[in-house]
Amino acid sequence: MNKKVVIGSRESKLAVLQSQMVRDYIVCKHPETDVEILTMKTTGDKILDRTLDKIGGKGLFVKELDRALLEGRSQLSVHSLKDMPMEISEELPILAFSRREDARDVLVLPEGCHTLDPSKPIGCSSLRRKLQLKEIYPDMNVKSIRGNLQTRLEKLDNGDYAGLVLAAAGLKRLGLEKRISRYFDTEEMVPAAGQGILAVQGRKGLDYEYLEGYDDLQAHQAAAAERAFVKYLNGGCGSLWRNQRWSVETYRPLLRGRNRTLPERI
Repeated sequence: MNKKVVIGSRESKLAVLQSQMVRDYIVCKHPETDVEILTMKTTGDKILDRTLDKIGGKGLFVKELDRALLEGRSQLSVHSLKDMPMEISEELPILAFSRREDARDVLVLPEGCHTLDPSKPIGCSSLRRKLQLKEIYPDMNVKSIRGNLQTRLEKLDNGDYAGLVLAAAGLKRLGLEKRISRYFDTEEMVPAAGQGILAVQGRKGLDYEYLEGYDDLQAHQAAAAERAFVKYLNGGCGSLWRNQRWSVETYRPLLRGRNRTLPERI
């Protein structure tokens, strides 16, 4: 077994924390192993003035991490599964899935506020959330917001937005659960595939015996089913939601797996 393991991670506080969670597991099970975290800024972290669907999709968050794996500068990468593209290289397989944190989306208001200010927009980062928000808050304007979690919260508290819609999982992992003003039931806002699950990615041909026991079976099964379903529907970074021929109410039963007209092979 390797005595040194390097985990590739995005630079954000949340990404590093999530990589530390995997590091701590490895060190706990194999205390003789030296585990380092190699941080890097991805293309998706650098381009903040456009929405993801306009600059290449979720693959921009993993490009540099994939390169580090292929070049041997790292042996693992840790991702929020919802931020990974649907197509994964056979050379860089997902090795394990973490136990799932809360999969719901939530509303965060500016500190000290208890209601949405209708004169300001609600900020969110995906077309999936934007379209569903327009049904939940039909009188509110919805505007894209990019950047890491701390940057978004800073913009919110500076008065740029009436509220933000974020993943509950990230806030809880960072100890910011108290900022949550409202949890959206999954019946009213369908989460992204794999939301709340961490994916541990590696390079084909390496020995990953030190990860034995990390994979959570329930999360693994859920991740596989949700990603396969969205992939079948040609989903990904907004592509599923951009089809204007169908309404959000048409998409929702599809994403919940309730459309009986879909082929049985799903």
